[in-house]
Amino acid sequence: MGLRGVLADTRPLAVPAFRRLWLASIVTVIGAQLTVVAVPAQIYAITGSSAYVGLTGVFGLVPLVVFGLWGGALADAMDRRTILIITTIGLIVTSAVFWLQALLGNGDVWLLLVVFAVQQAFFAVNWPTRSAILPRLMEDELLPAANSLSMTVTQAGAIAGPLVGGVLIPILGFSWLYLLDSLSLFATLASVIALPALPIEGATKTPGLRSIVDGLGYLRHHPVLLMSFVVDIIAMVFGMPRALFPEMAHLSFGGPNEGGLAFALLFAAIPAGAVLGGIFSGWVSRVERQGFAVIVAIVVWGAAMVGFGVAAGLAGGTGGALLAVAVVMLVVGGAADMASAAFRMSMLQGAASDEVRGRLQGVFIVVVAGGPRIADVVHGSAAALVGTAAAAAGGGVLVVVLMVAAALAAPAFVRYRIAGP
Repeated sequence: MGLRGVLADTRPLAVPAFRRLWLASIVTVIGAQLTVVAVPAQIYAITGSSAYVGLTGVFGLVPLVVFGLWGGALADAMDRRTILIITTIGLIVTSAVFWLQALLGNGDVWLLLVVFAVQQAFFAVNWPTRSAILPRLMEDELLPAANSLSMTVTQAGAIAGPLVGGVLIPILGFSWLYLLDSLSLFATLASVIALPALPIEGATKTPGLRSIVDGLGYLRHHPVLLMSFVVDIIAMVFGMPRALFPEMAHLSFGGPNEGGLAFALLFAAIPAGAVLGGIFSGWVSRVERQGFAVIVAIVVWGAAMVGFGVAAGLAGGTGGALLAVAVVMLVVGGAADMASAAFRMSMLQGAASDEVRGRLQGVFIVVVAGGPRIADVVHGSAAALVGTAAAAAGGGVLVVVLMVAAALAAPAFVRYRIAGP
């Protein structure tokens, strides 16, 4: 196998519409990740509590569930290009509100959480719509490569955002990070305006509760797709320790209580692993046993979180070698998560017909984005009882145990395979 077979498959970039979206995302994701870092950092600066940081899980989850499901139904009822334009403008406005409250010196954590919830509502409609259009832009055999390319850029921004944000917060303050996010979103707005019209064949007439229920009913007849959601819930709810990063950076690794290098490295490590996994993702298009590959990837993710928690527990307020070990564990976890996500999304996009694809992507965002937000609450609460290191390591152990149980309970998912290209 030559180097071409190892590096990322770039054939989807030959599709003009996908290429424009992909190039715009290079700019946009950096700004978005600045906000991802700034919100928990600002909450921790105001309150000094990981429990309050964990509340971002509640305030993010509710709009993700409600608007993710409704947005998926909406994406099966009207032109998806129109939805993308409206929701992108909404994201620009909410980012501008973040900037304004920080500029005015807001010290009310509840105001910050409410603005965050509104932003997540727009995101919850935008994301499933954007994912649902990919099969309309390219052949099914290109979907794993397209998803890997998209996630690679997203995660690259998630590296640059925390590194830049973590270092700049103590220097420039939160307002500049929010402003950069707002401005960067104009690149995405231009790319979605340039999309062709995307009406839905067999579109639902009313994007209401009945439409959502019908979409969920589709999963009842596709147990392998249903199981793909279950395993991701296991991986994220029990294995995502990001709500602990501000406190661990400060207390376990000796960083300042606002930003700093340790804080930036912890937030950037998982995305860094995902980028490395994406760069060397040429193999994903050749994997036939996708169900088994997902199981293995999530077990690796759980084991890596165990190693991260152990390293943090041994650090005892110092950085150095143990900080490096903790970061490496998160990098390994990020690479495993990228592979799992690429396979699961491709299975969902390829199996669903166009008239239900938006609703299933709505379910997907509820699971993929909602799981980590539940994890924020779970890990924040657990850390208050047993400490951050034990909460992180214990969650990783639960991921491994539950994935073994899931594999035994659903052998059809483990056996699931597709024909190679």
